[in-house]
Amino acid sequence: MTIRKRRSDRSGRSKLHSPGRPPTARRGNYQQFWTSIATGCSTEDAAIDAGVSPAVGGRWFRGAGGMPPSHYSKPTKPLSGRYLSFAEREEIALLRVQGYGVCKIARKLGRASSTISRELRRNAATRSGGLDYRATTAQWHADRAARRPKPAKLAVNDALRHYVQDRLSGAVAAPDGVRVAGPKVTWKGRRSVRRQHRRWAMAWSPEQIACRLPIDFPEDETMRISHEAIYQALYVQGRGALRRELTACLRTGRALRMPRARTRGKGKSFVSHEIMISERPAEVADRAVPGHWEGDLIIGLDSSAIGTLVERKTRFTILLHLPRMAGYGDDARVKNGPALAGHGAEAVRNAITQTITALPEQLRRSLTWDQGAEMAQHAKLKVDTGLLVYFCDPQSPWQRGTNENTNGLLRQYFPKGTDLNSHSADEIEAVAMALNTRPRKTLGWMTPAEALDQYLR
Repeated sequence: MTIRKRRSDRSGRSKLHSPGRPPTARRGNYQQFWTSIATGCSTEDAAIDAGVSPAVGGRWFRGAGGMPPSHYSKPTKPLSGRYLSFAEREEIALLRVQGYGVCKIARKLGRASSTISRELRRNAATRSGGLDYRATTAQWHADRAARRPKPAKLAVNDALRHYVQDRLSGAVAAPDGVRVAGPKVTWKGRRSVRRQHRRWAMAWSPEQIACRLPIDFPEDETMRISHEAIYQALYVQGRGALRRELTACLRTGRALRMPRARTRGKGKSFVSHEIMISERPAEVADRAVPGHWEGDLIIGLDSSAIGTLVERKTRFTILLHLPRMAGYGDDARVKNGPALAGHGAEAVRNAITQTITALPEQLRRSLTWDQGAEMAQHAKLKVDTGLLVYFCDPQSPWQRGTNENTNGLLRQYFPKGTDLNSHSADEIEAVAMALNTRPRKTLGWMTPAEALDQYLR
């Protein structure tokens, strides 16, 4: 007795192990999404550009680890005409419903009849047991077949994978060999924030691991891998080599990669080119005349802060009392609400205005600050005080060297990890007086108060 195969078994395609239903998005949607991500767009905006919901875009971004999959990158040259397009597959589906045969469909599309026959057989929808043809399902099957994924090197080389895992997540041990566990860190599938407990491990960077392999295995060419391949094994789901949890062993602690265009667009919106430190007059750099100030905040426990202003020529120091606002710690934090910790943009502007306006006009020339959010109202500060405000380059504290040196001196009175809000305005003023009446070598052993008084007289 001959057993007849089901039509779906004769489709000519390998058995499909339930990959789920075909997605509504097509290859073009994915490509548009990652193109928008590469230009610095947020995940939500990139999803809207691609024609999908923000929630779907978020799943795409997390599933790919923040980096575009290689099979969704735009090809360097257009696809060859030998491949059927989605428009042609839609036409095939319409003609098939109308009852046209294979040869007639081929003549209408200008294709070979064997091409149409293979398309109807290989890319058919077989979940119902038949060979129903739908354009979206056929395109999905074609895209899956076109990937031809190459197995990851870490997935097929056990010795290499164990070496990478041991250098990346190996336990920290004391000199006597006893393992040191470190803090208990729960895995979260999102990018870690600063000052958060991180997993204690050997924590070799992927570049250190990749560059160390030729030294440890000079004769074994199979023990070679690039640092980018290690990053992909960590971040991209489905690579089957390293667990995503091991990203907690990286020094950044990021669970997702940060697109390079986003890092370039993270500058403060209130900082423009004309107020950068490079545009500051030359008389400020050579300390020719007083009246040019450098400012910053020193931060303490529970987001307490004290503002510091230092005059560049005389090193005269002014401390700003920044008490917490009413409701801090009692009410739930309101998103985009006032900074109740006391060092928000409005609080800092009011404190500087109240202090600087009490000085003579010739001592109100310019103020140099870092790119902190507390100076978001610098334009109004300029109107209120007449100070020209300039901003340092990112991660460049040496451009305010006088202020950084003074902050180091102030840590004798306000150590790190202490509540700076516990000090009253009178106590802060007393510390400022102590610094201003201390002889300074750079002033010829004059005090900052004497140097400023000499100028005013």
